[in-house]
Amino acid sequence: MAALGSMLSDDGLLQQTAASDELVNPLAPKAPHFEGKAKACIFIFMAGAPSHLDLFDEKPILKERHGEPLPDSMLEKVRFAFIKKENALLQGSPYKFSQYGEGGMNLSELLPNLGSVADDLLLVRSLHTEQFNHHPGQLMMQCGRGTFGLPTMGSWMTYGLGSETQNLPGYVVLNSGRGSSGGATLWQSGFLPSTHAGVLFRNQGEPVLNLANPEGIPMSLQREGLNAIKDINANRYQEINDPEIAARIASYELAFRMQSAAPELIDLSKESKQTLDAYGVDRDEPKDLGGRGKQGDTYRSFAKNCLLARRMVERGVRFVNIIYASWDHHSNIPKELPYNAGCVDQPIAALISDLKQRGMLDSTMVVWGSEFGRTPLGENRNGKREVGTGRDHHPYSFSMLMSGGGLKGGYTYGETDEIGWHATENRVHVNDLHATMLHQFGLDHLKLTHRFQGRDYRLTDVGGKVIPEWIN
Repeated sequence: MAALGSMLSDDGLLQQTAASDELVNPLAPKAPHFEGKAKACIFIFMAGAPSHLDLFDEKPILKERHGEPLPDSMLEKVRFAFIKKENALLQGSPYKFSQYGEGGMNLSELLPNLGSVADDLLLVRSLHTEQFNHHPGQLMMQCGRGTFGLPTMGSWMTYGLGSETQNLPGYVVLNSGRGSSGGATLWQSGFLPSTHAGVLFRNQGEPVLNLANPEGIPMSLQREGLNAIKDINANRYQEINDPEIAARIASYELAFRMQSAAPELIDLSKESKQTLDAYGVDRDEPKDLGGRGKQGDTYRSFAKNCLLARRMVERGVRFVNIIYASWDHHSNIPKELPYNAGCVDQPIAALISDLKQRGMLDSTMVVWGSEFGRTPLGENRNGKREVGTGRDHHPYSFSMLMSGGGLKGGYTYGETDEIGWHATENRVHVNDLHATMLHQFGLDHLKLTHRFQGRDYRLTDVGGKVIPEWIN
């Protein structure tokens, strides 16, 4: 019976509740507040803020009014990052939109592959936030508030549910493009134990830097050294019960197990050619496009990250954050937006189709989103009264895509006004998004708290409500 219990625990099928188990594995699976449909999340973060007006939210009237100024009354109390109010002009989208799927979801011509899986997508067009600069906005989306020192979504997920793998981190981060302005603060654990922080993986070479043993150090010798360090740390833990000591022990043990698990994870040689082609792992870079989103072989890197995300959730990873930057198109939208959209469209559609084909989409939530949207006004930081080729930061309305995890597919939620300025119908705050995501994992956002400096903190701060219309 003891052996059976150990095996079930290793496979994540037996909940560990004893206090001593936290010392052995702080990421041991935990029971949710109630039965949830989702077990894993792949959050694809488009750092820099894509233009909702060119991708998700068609505005014919904005196109008709292209080149017109806005009334001063609309601009009086508005803050911009760069736009000069006195010379700003409306800018319509040059891209055509089409209806996809049985629900007739309206998407830009730049996203044809996502259109092909429209019946599995929830399109939310009415998000809004208080933050209008990148780093605070990215922290808001990842942490629930636009301030430093808070746990991110992935940290809260593993804190509330643990992880179903002992050979890989419960929370993994994959990067493509040139890197987000938020950097490592977007996968921090904040005041939670450091075992809940995201672990940055590379998609080629050594998955985690310094993971392999130095030349000449056998595994047996490393094991003996780890056992000695573990005994010393365990004794200290018994004296002061500092959770960071448990996190330290767990990180050493996890690194030891990852030495065999991580290289196997990023080895795609056993994936079929059909799968590799579907994701676009060997795609070439477009020759006539580029800009802010390009850094090396970005198309191949992002495609490989999407495939790795599927492989990770198959192996029990709880939360995968794929970060792709940058979508900060203050200028040159005609060349830079098609590049970025082309980079992500095929791999994300393939990821959703792959998860569905494998019977994993119902238990895996896929989210496509960013920190805010882009203005219906053209960028004019030089002060000239002319239509620009870019758009400024826009917190008053933006769009996101979601799929799987018990959410409705083929459904569009919320609306913006006729020029895409304000979210007007079924407005969704970032904290509402987080509350609904947690709900799908069986977590009550009001109960998932951690006491720090005399206050009970939560991902949704002092707001947030679950949106039942999103749920199947």
